Amino acid sequence: MKPLKPSIPSNLRIRLVILVFLQYAVWGAYLISIGRYLALVGLGSQIKWFFSMNGLVSLFMPALIGIVADRYIQGQRTLSICHALSGLFMISAGIYCLRAGQVQFAPLYTLYSLSVVFFMPSVALTNSVSYSIITRAGGDPVTDYPPIRLFGTVGFICSMLAVNWIRIGGVSMQESYTQLILSGILSFVLCLYALTLPICPTEGKKSLSDAFGIKALSLFRQRKMTVFFLFCILMGSALQITNGYANTFLGSFSNNPELADTFAVKNSNALLSLSQVFETLCFLLVPFFMKRFGIKKVLLMSMTAWVLRFGLFGLGSPDMPGVLLFILSCMLYGIAFDFYNIAGSLYVEQNVDKSIRASAQGLLMMMSNGFGATIGMIGAGAVIDKYVFKAPVQDWSSAWFVFAGYMIVTAVLFSIFFKDSGTAKKP
Repeated sequence: MKPLKPSIPSNLRIRLVILVFLQYAVWGAYLISIGRYLALVGLGSQIKWFFSMNGLVSLFMPALIGIVADRYIQGQRTLSICHALSGLFMISAGIYCLRAGQVQFAPLYTLYSLSVVFFMPSVALTNSVSYSIITRAGGDPVTDYPPIRLFGTVGFICSMLAVNWIRIGGVSMQESYTQLILSGILSFVLCLYALTLPICPTEGKKSLSDAFGIKALSLFRQRKMTVFFLFCILMGSALQITNGYANTFLGSFSNNPELADTFAVKNSNALLSLSQVFETLCFLLVPFFMKRFGIKKVLLMSMTAWVLRFGLFGLGSPDMPGVLLFILSCMLYGIAFDFYNIAGSLYVEQNVDKSIRASAQGLLMMMSNGFGATIGMIGAGAVIDKYVFKAPVQDWSSAWFVFAGYMIVTAVLFSIFFKDSGTAKKP
């Protein structure tokens, strides 16, 4: 038998579990529920701008902060600074909502955006800090980190459930500015906790071209990679739609007295947390499906799951048996999200030269979470405005069917233009 690869000590593993748990708990406190709150305070038509900011920031801030951590300030300290600033601005946003008689878009959006500017790079920083700590402890990030990362999703789910169940002043946090304050408090906790982590020394190796994936632009000389990255933008456009609007959609049923007291309406965050549960379960299935079916079929499975996720939201209702369609939609999220994000990352890893792998992964994130998510949320917001917020009668079903139709077209085009010649790993 081959000897097992060295693994990190259990106490260090627990410390990293706490790190990723807190990192994603910060995000889970508001990401799924802020749309519902915005709709309640009359900013429903502005939801698209709050979520497109996540994508816009992802185009440049992770790269810039990554350079700071690589060259100038130790990674764990950079992470602490990011959460200190992110938490400060998020709590300020919550306090503004508390004190404002009528919440206005400009001040809330400004404070929220400043928080996101420093939060988004912290996601990548948490990964790099974890990799550094694992490596310096004699472990292997490839085998040691994935089981640790799963606890990030657990942290996200726990925050979602807390925001769903906790009521302050008789109001659920998912319908209140208090979700922003909770997120900010968790950021401060992580700010302090990051300072207790082992040192992640600066190395000064990453250049601007590496950080922004510029070196990987040479991949566009290959037709298959050009087509792949273009479809990453098209698929990335779907990533944030349900995050931004699913809770708002379920909350809209509270206007119907017959449906207002159903579980799906009163506890929408709890219902939607099933999406993250099944994301965790599907996480481990991706390598098997990649090996068995190849990248093209796996991505088509993801697109099909997105079609069904959107379509089931359009067909479902909070009462029985319609709520079962919502639950099924949440179950499909694991396939829709993981089969794209993880399979796409593995495909890039296996099909580019090792000298530009880091740049290629950065380019992938830029295409999907940057350009794709930003364009997608602005486009989705226009659709929602047409059928819901600026329509005489709210027609959420038609909006969900438009999104489903978009993914059908994307899947058909992908099946035609993307040629999967197999994964040939470069030396």
